Order: sequence, then C-alpha cells, then structure tokens
Amino acid sequence: MAITGSIPLPGADAAGPSSQIAPAHGSSGPVLERDPGMPSSTWRMRSDAWEYLRFAVKRLVYGADENTDLLAADGEIQRSLRSLETVEMYWAGFGQRYVIAIGELLEAGDYRTALERIGRVVNRLRGDTIIDEPRDEFGEDQDRAEFASDLDPRPRFEVLVIDETTPGDRDAMRAEGLRLRSAADAFIYEFVIVPSADDAVAAILTNPNILACVVRPGFSERTRQRLSRDLRETIELARAEVAPGPAPSRSSLASVQRVLGIADTLAALRPELDLYLMAGAHIEDLAGALTRRFRRVFRREDQLELHLSLLRRVSHLYDTPFFTAIQDHARRPVGVFHALPVARGGSVVSSKWIRDLADFYGLNLLLAETSATSGGLDSLLAPVGAIKKAQDLAARAYGAKHTFFVTNGTSTANKIVHQALVAPNDVVMVDRNCHKSHHHAVMLTGARPAYLEAYPLNDFAFYGAVPLDRIKQLLLDYRAQGRLDEVRMITLTNCTFDGIVYDPERVMAECLAIKPDLVFLWDEAWFAFAAFHPVTRRRTAMAAAKRLEQRLGSAAHATAYREQQARLTSADGSPAPDAAWLEERLIPSPDARIRVYATQSTHKTLTALRQGSMIHVYDQDWVREAEEPFHEAYMTHTSTSPNYQILSSLDIGRRQVELEGFELVQRQLDLATSLAQAIARHPLLRRTFRVLTAHDLVPRENRGDGRPMPLRDGLSSMWEAWAHDEFVVDPSRITIEISRTGVDGDTFKHEHLMDRYGIQVNKTSRNTVLFMTNIGTSRSAIAYLIEVLVKLAERFEEIQAQRDPDIPLPEEAEMPPLPDFSSFSPGYATDAVLPDGDMRAAFFRGQQRGAVEHVRLADLSERVARGAAPVSAGFVTPYPPGFPVLVPGQVITAEVLDFMAVLDTREIHGYDPRRGFRILREQ
Repeated sequence: MAITGSIPLPGADAAGPSSQIAPAHGSSGPVLERDPGMPSSTWRMRSDAWEYLRFAVKRLVYGADENTDLLAADGEIQRSLRSLETVEMYWAGFGQRYVIAIGELLEAGDYRTALERIGRVVNRLRGDTIIDEPRDEFGEDQDRAEFASDLDPRPRFEVLVIDETTPGDRDAMRAEGLRLRSAADAFIYEFVIVPSADDAVAAILTNPNILACVVRPGFSERTRQRLSRDLRETIELARAEVAPGPAPSRSSLASVQRVLGIADTLAALRPELDLYLMAGAHIEDLAGALTRRFRRVFRREDQLELHLSLLRRVSHLYDTPFFTAIQDHARRPVGVFHALPVARGGSVVSSKWIRDLADFYGLNLLLAETSATSGGLDSLLAPVGAIKKAQDLAARAYGAKHTFFVTNGTSTANKIVHQALVAPNDVVMVDRNCHKSHHHAVMLTGARPAYLEAYPLNDFAFYGAVPLDRIKQLLLDYRAQGRLDEVRMITLTNCTFDGIVYDPERVMAECLAIKPDLVFLWDEAWFAFAAFHPVTRRRTAMAAAKRLEQRLGSAAHATAYREQQARLTSADGSPAPDAAWLEERLIPSPDARIRVYATQSTHKTLTALRQGSMIHVYDQDWVREAEEPFHEAYMTHTSTSPNYQILSSLDIGRRQVELEGFELVQRQLDLATSLAQAIARHPLLRRTFRVLTAHDLVPRENRGDGRPMPLRDGLSSMWEAWAHDEFVVDPSRITIEISRTGVDGDTFKHEHLMDRYGIQVNKTSRNTVLFMTNIGTSRSAIAYLIEVLVKLAERFEEIQAQRDPDIPLPEEAEMPPLPDFSSFSPGYATDAVLPDGDMRAAFFRGQQRGAVEHVRLADLSERVARGAAPVSAGFVTPYPPGFPVLVPGQVITAEVLDFMAVLDTREIHGYDPRRGFRILREQ
C-alpha cells in the first residue's frame, strides 16, 4: 500500500487496489481481500481504487498507443473495476451498474467518456463540486438527476434499505426519493439497497454515511457476494453476539424472527442509526411489539411519511441548542450593562492598543461573550433551557443516563465525582498511577485511599494497568478484616495514557460479586472517541454499564449466579477460601446495583476547545443517592462564569460524532495501523525504531493468544481480542521504542521532533515516544511523520557511523524498577493490615511551615540507608509520567529515591531541586 497517498503505479508490489481486492477464481464477482497495511479501510480502498482508475484511464486518453496493455484482463484496471463492482453495492450514488458501464466504455475504446464518469466519482469522494453537466447520454433521466444532485450543497446522508428487490424496484425507489426532495429540505439523502442481512451488516460496517435503515421483511439471511474472510468473520461475530429479543407473542414467523435479529444487530453495532420497518400485512399487530426496536412502522405506500421522518430525525442529530443560542445572541443588538467589558467587543474594538485581539480571533468571539444567562443562553449551574437540552443530547450520544458539561477540564470533573460520591473515612480503591487529580480529590474529600498497583513495564519506564486479580484480592482482604462496608468506590483509568484498555464490564461484574453496592469511576480522559466505533464502544464505561444491567436482568444470569454461589459458599454459609474466588470468573448478584461514572476529556480526542470535558452517569440509584450531592459538588467546583465558547464546542462536537463519528474513528484507527505497518516494513525504520505491541505492553497472563496488533490482521481479529482479552491496546496509539537512536525520549521529543521538524507529541519515557492519532489526523500527516522518521533514522545511523571508536560511549544510567507504593506511615495508616490511610491529615500538616523540613536527595538517601523512615509532606509528581511517586503521609523508601535519582524529566511537580524533598518533622 502506498503510504504517502500518491497514486501508485501499476505492477508495483504495493500498488493500488490489486493489493486490496482480487477477482474470485471461477466466479463472476470479485472477492474483497484485505489491504495488508490497512485491513479494515474500505474507505481508503474504495478511494484509492477510483483514484487509480482515474490515473490509469487518463494515461489511455492522452497516450492510448503506448498504454493499451493497461486493459489486459489481469491488469490493474480490470481488477479495480471488478473490486469496485462489489464495493459500490454498499454505497449510494453511483452503484454497480455505473461501474459496469465504465467497463463497457473502456472495452469499446471510449476512454474520454469513461474518464469523465470516473472523475465524477472522484470529485464526490473528495467533496469537490462538479460543475459540468455530463455530456454523454448514459442512463435515463433518473441517472442524470443523480449527477445533478452533486451540485447540491446541502449535507447528505445515506439510507440503507434491506429488501430483496429487482433492478426495476430499486430504480423506482431511487426515483421516488428524488421526486420527494424539496428545496425546503435542510438535508438530502440517497438509498443503499441490499438484499440480505449479511449485506446489511457489511454495509453499516463499511459505509459510515448510512444514518438510517429501512427494513422490509422480504430480505434473505445470507449474502451472495464473495466477501473476504475478514469481512465474513466480522459479520458472523456481529450477528452471533446479539441474540434477538422476544418475538411478538402471537407470531413465530421466520420473517419476523429475521426482522428482530437484524434490528438488534444493527442497533448494537451502530446505535446512532434510526431503524424503520416497512411492512404490509398485520402492520397494526407488529407495531406494538416492535416499537422498541423501530422508530416507526410504515406501509409501503407511506413514502412521504418515511421521507419526512428521515429528515426530521437527522435534524435532531444536527441540532445544537446551545451553539444555536450563542449564535442568536451574537446577532442580536443589545446594550451591555453587566460585568464583562470584553462583551460585544466593547473594550477591544474602540481601543488603539489591543485591536489585534479582534483581528486575530475574529469579532464573533467577542460578540458571543457575555455574562448573561437569560435570552436563551441558560445557566450551566442550573440549566433549564439550551444547556440542559445540549447535555441531554450528549447523554444520548454517549449512551449515558445523564451527562454534564465541564469547562475547566477533567481534573475538575474527577473532583466533582469524588466529592459527590464519597465522604470522610470512606475507603476509595485508587490506581496509584492514575492522574494526580484523583489523588487530590481523595485528599479534599477526606476519604482514605487504598492504592492499587498496576503492573510495571520496567523496560520502558512506565506502568500498565491494574490486573483484575489484584483488585479482587484487595476486596477480599477487606472482607476478611470485616471492613468491606467501608469500601465505597473504585477509580481506574480507561484507557491509560499509553493506550492500555480495561474490560470494564468484566471488572465491574466481578467486583460487584464481592461488594454489590460498589461505585465505579472510570477516568476516560483519553477514550471519548471510543463510543463511536462498534469494536471500541464495548470497552467504554457507559456501554459496559448498559450491557451489565441487561445481563443482570436475565433469567439465565440468575440461574448462573445461584449455581456459582453454591460452589463458593460452604455448608455453614461462610465463603470459600480466597483462592476459589480468584480462580473463578465471578458472577454478581441480580440485585447488585449498577452505579457507574465516567469522566472524559472531550477536547483530547474529539472536537472541543481546550478544557472541554464531560461527566457521564449511569447510576441506578441516581435519584435516591447521588443527584443532590452531585449537584452540590458540581456547584462547588464549577465557575459561575463558565466559558461559553467551550460549551458551544462541546455541543457542536457532539453533533459531529453522532453524524460522522464512526467514519472519523475508523479512519483514525486505520491511519495509526498504517503508521505501525510502515515502520515495521521499512528496512531503515525497523533497524532504528520498534513499535511496541500488546505482547510488549500486556503480560502474557492478562491477554489472549491473539496477534500482537490485532487490527493489522483485520477487524475480526480486533473484535475477538476486544471481546475476550483482559487488557487490549488502543490501536490509535503507537508507542515507538527508540533505544537504538542513542538519545532519550525527552531529547528525541524536543530537539529532534519538535524543534527540528515541528512534530508535536505529548508523552515520552526514558526510551519511548508515544504517537497518537486522532479524528483530525490526515493521510498527509502520517506521510510527513514517516518522512521525518526516515530522515532521523538516517541522521542517527550517520552519527553512529562517524563515531570515533577510540572514544568510549558515555555509560547510560541504569533505570531502576518502577517503585510501588510503599505504605502510609504508622501515624497516618488506618491499621497495620490494610493499605489505606489518612492522606488528608498528612497533607494539611504538610502545609504548616514548622512541621516541614527540606532535605536534599543525597542526604535523604543517607537517612534511609541508616534505617530512617521519612514521611512525605506532599505530592511529588514527575511529568511525564504524571502520577505521584509520593503522596502526603507516605513512607519514603530507597526504591523511590533510586527512581528519582535517574529521572531526566524537566517537570517534577512538588519537588524543588535546590531545596530537596519536603518531609514531615517527627512529632
């Protein structure tokens, strides 16, 4: 695959569509084959195939005598046409007949007309406007109307129709859709018509433009297309995972069961899709039974009602209540008599000295500034209008029961949730290497942290995630000591900065089996995008909470729970030994409560201004237990003057992910995979860099037997891993090991990537650099990064080749093992058995000048060597990695000091190298 995005030449090893799709031998149709570098990139394969056709046919137009060999039966053009004939079945607009017609034109030698038609497709894929009317006489009036619709600037979407139809029926349906279009419609749509349930799943997995689906009972189950092994396996996984719900009580018709099955499958894969049923006989009986799955049920003659329903539903997705309100406010003439001089540009546009503020940011920014909460703008602290509606729409998009906007980052979001849910002396089980805001929140609430240790990745100087058996063991330890009732909440980071992702459903289920009322806070600061892809969504907190709630309500689950409890409970009613509880995959009681919170830095992975974050809630006890304290905590930490631009960006970013999130996330994952593949295949790059995989980042006992980078083997491989492995690695994050460059991560980041080439990255460790793709990453950006890495690899090899062998290399400081949390000192530990302690008391004592002394690293090391146990007076947080190495009240050990001695990070919060560590004086 050509990584740079240029048009590949025919016959090259990695050229064009032949490396992605090949004809089926002995078959009239093509077989979709994976692109080795981009296994799930149908969007890229389709685009490249059309681009290649344009390139090759242009050569025929302008040099036919020299290029007739391009039309050979086994050549790139024919392979591209055969592959597109299948692919275009799943996309609207042109279709299989259009591809066949292009082939016929080429066979007849009419290369110029063929080139014009190919150009129309390429222009649409690029989003260009087609100015010229088609000059050929292809097709009927309907086809010419479809070409003319490309001139329409209105946003367009596609509607999937599942029905076994004749070509004539399909033409009639498309013609009716064109006829119903009105100049007053805000959007336009086109139909994608497939004959089977398999084809329907293939279509919604490959075509992100589909936003609605019309099911007609006449479809068949299996496809007649020759699909690739990966796509076939993915379809089977998707359909097997979703068991159809109960059929209408008075009917067990096979057609009804097929309708139920495909509806449930499509809803699970793409919950943003609107589903409609178009039935004939017994429509009244079906309507009541199937309404839960379908937005509406129509008869076939109700085309106008269907048309209006499709447009209205998309208008609901498109709606941005607060962004619209702030636009209306900016356009409205007002008189400003409140405390905000910058509002309406009052203090700026009349100034002789700061007019460049308006020049740089634009007048709209100032017109939208106000401290008013009336006139349709609403109040963030007590929303009842536009903000309330915007938050409700966000809850729908992310699968939450409630969603709250936060305008000062996820650090504040975490503090809000902690304050709302825990009280002084409650025990909170916290991942020790989670973001520092959780540690600060625990201190502020007066809760007692019981730190969980993630597995260390000492070779790369950062931590992984907390294995489930450690979490279960700590809960069992509290149960054994009779203190399980004190444990209130568990806080974990999903996914970690380095991309390690938990299985939240399994973690919550097994923890609830030990403590049925445990509250969960999932820090998903880096995982907001995951809600908008069928595979990654399952590992988000909100999706896991919904699935767990559904599972706990089933009869099969209740039976399994009773059977397991019989095994785990002795005859006298006491629990079996811990070993039995650790070995089994625990099943929670059907009466367990689902209380799940997720905080997300929307601005980190989706479209939002900096500090734009959200809190998502899926809490069965919200009204009884959490609503009032949550609102109190929200008012405690939320400014009474929130930034309206941040709120607007959260609102419009939600619109984007509901309408095109699947496409953007799939592209993000594909581009990251292509980067990893390029490094692995390029001879120079693989000598210099190494891409870390799940086999490097997840211990063998915490992952399955799958491939190191599952997405490189296809979507079905990724699906299997994400469905079953304890930990998986987010494929949008590529961690590169750079030991062979001879420089450390911080130097590589600043001096080579940023200063020399303008490549910006967030995180490094001593010998790794993390590259993150996002929904804004382009193919050109990936190509540029690869180009830069090649230049750097050449530079490092040249430096090493020129090195004087008589001058020894400087000895690299050996990195000690990452330090575990030692313990709270006896003065702050709750007891001598369990790990929790009173961090708040230690923190506030550490704020008293007379209670603290500063000790340099060398002197402190000597004290520890003599047997002293100094106690930290505050937080010490190297950044990166960004987790506290020391917290207030913690015993400072030799392991911590050895780690600090070799750190080469530029930022260490809470540590002054001139004065040393802050430690508590002995009382």
